[in-house]
Amino acid sequence: MSAIKIEQVICSPGRTGFYADDQKAIRDGARIDGLFYDDKPQTPGFRAIRQPGESISVIFRLTDGQVAFGDCSAVQYSGAGGRDPLFLANDFIQLIETEVTSCLSGRPLTSFRELAGEFENVQMEYGKPLHTAVQYGVSQAILNAVAAAHRTLPCEVIANEYGLAPAEQPVRIFCQSGDDRYLNADKMILKEVDVLPHGLINNIPDKLGEKGEKLLDYVKWLRDRIIHRRANPDYQPDIHLDVYGTIGLIFEQDIPRIATYLDHLGKAAHPFALRVECPLDAGSREAQSAAMVELRAVLKSRGIGVEIVADEWSNTLEDICHFADAGAADMVQVKTPDLGGIQNSIEAVLYCKSKDIGVYLGGSCNETDASARACVHVALATQPDQMLAKPGMGVDEGYMIMYNEMQRALAILAANRRTER
Repeated sequence: MSAIKIEQVICSPGRTGFYADDQKAIRDGARIDGLFYDDKPQTPGFRAIRQPGESISVIFRLTDGQVAFGDCSAVQYSGAGGRDPLFLANDFIQLIETEVTSCLSGRPLTSFRELAGEFENVQMEYGKPLHTAVQYGVSQAILNAVAAAHRTLPCEVIANEYGLAPAEQPVRIFCQSGDDRYLNADKMILKEVDVLPHGLINNIPDKLGEKGEKLLDYVKWLRDRIIHRRANPDYQPDIHLDVYGTIGLIFEQDIPRIATYLDHLGKAAHPFALRVECPLDAGSREAQSAAMVELRAVLKSRGIGVEIVADEWSNTLEDICHFADAGAADMVQVKTPDLGGIQNSIEAVLYCKSKDIGVYLGGSCNETDASARACVHVALATQPDQMLAKPGMGVDEGYMIMYNEMQRALAILAANRRTER
């Protein structure tokens, strides 16, 4: 029987689960009115500080009549921290239909790793690589197409091609609250989410406080809320906060002062473990790595149990390997849209695990249901320490999409194992 091939490439514009936000303008104190920001954007490509997130579904019609697809999307804070610029669907649909068709049409669906790697090397005019959002969506479509051609799960395709064994137990899920960090924390506690609440601490006056007092009060509230509202006394989630470098700003990048503040946060979070993502932003990969190494050393020397997580300036597979090699964090986020092809996220998780560095398969609220499901299969194959619930900031929807996709896959994998025995 001849191999199944990609017969046709179709594109459709779509919406993401959140918005594209100008991080620089927000960090500089942009005025907010409901969901709108009133000031002018500061990052190139933005027409407003907040605008609707856009996606493109890349659809493959296969020669046996099946259809497979993946979604191109970018992170909420495009154009920040060394990332690719804002992703707009109309700028890329024609390019995708041309380049993907030229590269992949008629190709047999024998290997996800081979086809995804080949597409990653496609370049636009002037020798520029394709936008990471395009690489991300096309690689998802390739993964799903290979899985469809072989009548198997995407996580099994990854496991087979990378010499792995798919997970038998659930991967821990990390939920993000968005700005509604109180009500959404309640949702997480009700559903006994493994890791919470992210917090979106991206603004000093309203969320952190000029001396860090607002975040400290929030952590105390969250600790008490979990203890008093958990239905099961054994429910012991980790607290994971993303502060977008704001702690470094209020303490003028002074490492000892940052460490002292993190100690206060850790004590406020007790008895729950605390991780803080991007406690400072040093402005470049090398400076960020060096500062995080120094901060981690100070925390260890003082016996402060708060873990730090790398995110900003850790955008590519090369960046992640750099942070892991340097020991610059207790955990590294693999922000899937930033890495382009999903095969790079696979490699990043496996590399961090090989270096005994914690790793979580992250991403963005500004993704889609399709990219979220693809990431579940990456997580089941590679088994990171946790994965981010996405898309959106409403908790319920993103958590449902990823939890249910994971449970379905685990049930099928378990049934397959019973059949094999």
